[in-house]
Formats: sequence, C-alpha cells, structure tokens
Amino acid sequence: MDASTATSASALRFAHERFMTSLGASEGVRRLVADSWRRCAAGGVRPDGSRLPPLRGTAEQLAAYRRTHPLVAVLPLFRELLGAGAADDGHVFAVGDTDGTLLWVEGDTAAVERAERMHFAEGAVWSEAQAGTNAPGLVLELGQPVQIVAGEHYSTAAHAWSCAAAPVRDPGTGRVLGVVDLSGGGTIATPPALAAVRGAALAAEAELARKLTAPAVLLGPDGRVVRTQDAPRPGRDGAVQLMALGRDSALLECDGRVHRLSPRHSEIVVALALEGRGVTGDRLAVDLSERELSPSTLRAELTRLRSVLGPALLGSRPYALLSPVRTDFADVTALLAEGRVREALAGYPGPLLPRSEAPVVVEQRRALEQQLRGAVLGSGDARLLRRWVDAIWGADDAPAWQALARALPAGSPQRAAAAARARALDGESSLLPRLPQVGRHAALLQRSSS
Repeated sequence: MDASTATSASALRFAHERFMTSLGASEGVRRLVADSWRRCAAGGVRPDGSRLPPLRGTAEQLAAYRRTHPLVAVLPLFRELLGAGAADDGHVFAVGDTDGTLLWVEGDTAAVERAERMHFAEGAVWSEAQAGTNAPGLVLELGQPVQIVAGEHYSTAAHAWSCAAAPVRDPGTGRVLGVVDLSGGGTIATPPALAAVRGAALAAEAELARKLTAPAVLLGPDGRVVRTQDAPRPGRDGAVQLMALGRDSALLECDGRVHRLSPRHSEIVVALALEGRGVTGDRLAVDLSERELSPSTLRAELTRLRSVLGPALLGSRPYALLSPVRTDFADVTALLAEGRVREALAGYPGPLLPRSEAPVVVEQRRALEQQLRGAVLGSGDARLLRRWVDAIWGADDAPAWQALARALPAGSPQRAAAAARARALDGESSLLPRLPQVGRHAALLQRSSS
C-alpha cells in the first residue's frame, strides 16, 4: 500500500468514527457514501460488524435458484473477464441478484476464505439494508456503477476490503438483472478496477442481446444442424427462443412473454424442437418415456401445454411447434460445428434438462456433453480446461484434469495441483462405473435413471 492510499484509508477510518460518535457528521466522505451511511443508521444496520449479512436458504435451494437465474447465461463470460485476473491477483469476483443475494463468489482461494469469514459468500444477502454500505448493495440502490473503498464501508468488518461493482441490465427492457462485483485489497480502489467491472457488465449485456438476436438454429429430422436466416427478437414476428440448458424447467420466450414450463412440458417442447417437422403421438410417447405412456395421458399433457402456449404455436397431427424455434442447445452444437469452442463453452450453463429421464433428452444431453467435452479437451487451451473442471459437470473428470496439467507451464503450482487432482480421481475411479457422461453431476443423473 503506498503512502497516498494509506493516508486515504486513515482519513476514512477517522471519518467513519466521527460519523458514529458525532450524530451523523459526514465531513471527509463522498456524498453518496454519506447518504448511504445515513440510510444504514436509520435502518438499524450495525456498524461494528457484530451482525453479519444473513445467508438465504439452503445450498440446495441456492443451486436450484441459480440454475434458473438469467445471469447464469453470462457466468462463463464473467469467469473469463474477471475470474482469471481475480485468482491471479488475490481478489474475488461475485455475481448477485436484484435483492443483493450473492449467487456466485469465486477467485483466489485464500481471498474467498477470508471473504467467507465476513459472510461475503454464496447465498449471503449484501443489500445495503442487510450489509450496510458496500458496492453491490449501493449499485442496487442507485442503479449505476459504484466503487467503495476500505473505510467507506458502513460495517467495520469490511474495512480491510475495497470493492467495485456495476449493474447488469436486460438489453431488451433495461431492467436490472443483477450486479457484478470485484472485491479485494488496495488495487481494487483504483480506476482500472471500476473500469473492469463496468466492461464486464457491458459485455454481459451485449452477450444477452446476442443470444436474443442470434441466427435461429434448428436441428432437422436427420439430427443435423440447420441454420436459418437471422431471426427477429422474440415478440416481434412470432420468433420463439427455448432455453433448456442447465435448468430443469425450460424457459420459452414468445411474443414478448416468457413461459416457465413444467418439467414434463419442458421435455415435450425439447422433443418437438429436436424433431423439427413434427412427430406422431406414438413416436412422441416413445421419446418421452421408456415405460408405456398411454395416448390419453399424452393428449392431456399436450392439451395443458397448448393452453399455456396457444394453438398458434403448438400444432397437432403431427404434433409440432409451428414457429421457428431458436434453442440454446442447438446454438452450442452449431458453434462446435464451426470450431468455435470458446464461444460454445461460454454458451453452455449446464446439461440439457439435467434431471430428465426422457430418452430423447438423455440422448441429446449425452451427445452434446460429449461433443463439448471432446472439443475442450482437444483444444489444449488451459483457460478452457480450467473452466471445464471448475464446473460441476467437469469437477470429477480425470482426463480433463490431466489435460489441464499438460497445458499449464512446467513448474507451475497450478500444474502440480491439477496433476494431483487427476491422480486422486483415478484412484477413486473404481468406486463409480464407467459412464458415457462426465462429472459428478452426470454420474448422479445416471444413477437416478437406473
């Protein structure tokens, strides 16, 4: 820490103490900080760090919530833009929702552990009302990028930290979807750190916009990728977007409305999107279940689905989606076919309908995961391999850890750690059957379907 920074930190500590002991005197701090301190004092937030931000829900509830959050689609981008630098520089980066709940907190292992001690952790609520003045919470209050330095935090528990954060907005509506944050030591109290999070937020908004306006990609009845003309944004001319990766309940966007489908309806829509030209009831029943599915049960499900989507979208005899459908899983397949592995991995938030046991979904899920895994391992790119093994579906992939070790520089501590992880997984391999899928997540799926 240089002299100017140390002086600034000392001055901020003095200003904080004076505010707490002099009935709200706020000289020596920025106006936005003083205003936040007053709101915190009025709201009963404790400044001494004796009450840490609360943790919301269980780990299972958080995992389920994260799978359906809009920002999961740009998490790989945040990891690429902020994650590597945070890990190298001893910082953490975080992504939170509009309530201030931290959905992901990643970065340098030691820094993550230090952050957890003050409940700056996944599932903790860092709104201004719960955690006092802090960058993510103030971003949600003001709707603009914010940098909070050391003693500007209302809670003394955070005075050793500085943070910079920016809002991420829906590119279509302008609504705030959440916040991205970079937290750490003195180097975060600099203009480049604020510029980094602002740039990451803008890149995320551009990626979300690209997903809405990307060329429509369909799988034809022969299983090959069919690329159609550029599709309009959903809601303009009946274009439909289906998002089913990394979530058990698919999202289908049409005519400006987003439908969250039930697990069974998600399977039906995915099956119809894969068929392309339509399918008979008998074939659809086989696609959906290995057990006999009665025609009356299937018709009832399709009737309920039609009431949700409308007859203009769901046709019968044969059953088909009547508008072009852009799917996230077909987008990934198309990117892989073009050799764009980095973009394909960035667009893959997780397996297709992870809990589904519908044969057509299981087959497509396995095929896509194998294609993506093969492309990542074959790339020899350490960053792509790191992102793969850091994901839940790649965490126990021994060959991927081996490939990562080979890709890292000789003598690197990370290379030694990757090689050790690969050896440990090889030693555990006798405990699980050999599966066509990879990772603990896929192994659990295989067990549940047996």
